[in-house]
Amino acid sequence: MLKLENISVRFSGLVAVDNLSMEVGGKTIHSLIGPNGAGKTTVFNAISGLVKHEGRVLLDNVDITHLPVHKRVYMGLGRSFQNIIIFKYMTVLQNLMLGFHSKLDYNHFDEIFYTSKFSKNEKNARLKAIEVADILGIKSILGVYAGTLPYGYQKLIDVGRALMSEPKILLLDEPAAGLTEKESDIFKEKILKVRENGVTVLLIEHDMRMVLDISDRISVINFGKKIAEGLPQDIVNNEEVIKAYLGSVPITI
Repeated sequence: MLKLENISVRFSGLVAVDNLSMEVGGKTIHSLIGPNGAGKTTVFNAISGLVKHEGRVLLDNVDITHLPVHKRVYMGLGRSFQNIIIFKYMTVLQNLMLGFHSKLDYNHFDEIFYTSKFSKNEKNARLKAIEVADILGIKSILGVYAGTLPYGYQKLIDVGRALMSEPKILLLDEPAAGLTEKESDIFKEKILKVRENGVTVLLIEHDMRMVLDISDRISVINFGKKIAEGLPQDIVNNEEVIKAYLGSVPITI
């Protein structure tokens, strides 16, 4: 589903990502882990088109290396960010519908005069939001103002907004950060449900319980370089990974 070929990112002489190649299989959950500052989010930014880089990015066998951000979304790339942005004085439904913008097909004239085209697009957005809310288990709170909800629900809204663009692959950047253990377990189940609905997931996460429980495959980077890749049981027993990242983390699998 996603292929990175020799990706390198430099910032004023600093090599943030160093010749990284990686493949993410379709309808899998693939985790990208490593110490803080290893370059994980920069990899996501390269995939998303937010930073200049060397190498190629292929999505579903199509080269998207030189496409702008909005066209990558149109091609099937969805993403959440570490720092969520929720419109607190809008309902959950309205927040979700904002994520449908890449699918909209009307202009200002249609909106001002509430044409049939505008009405059809709004109906499609609403139906999609209900579908996404059902997947994430938040259908019962669609009418609630987002700002009144606990942080865990706001995280789900952020993921839901990314799902509204009907992505082939969803990039999740530390979705469990700031969540309690109970909230993290709930979130884990939602990610599995997303995969069950045919969406490939590429995950950055420090919660190793979650990573080991749901990942089909794991890639590990340190100082911008890939140091290991494989099944969860391979990664937890990899000496270089233990030394660079897992040494102080209690691991059970």
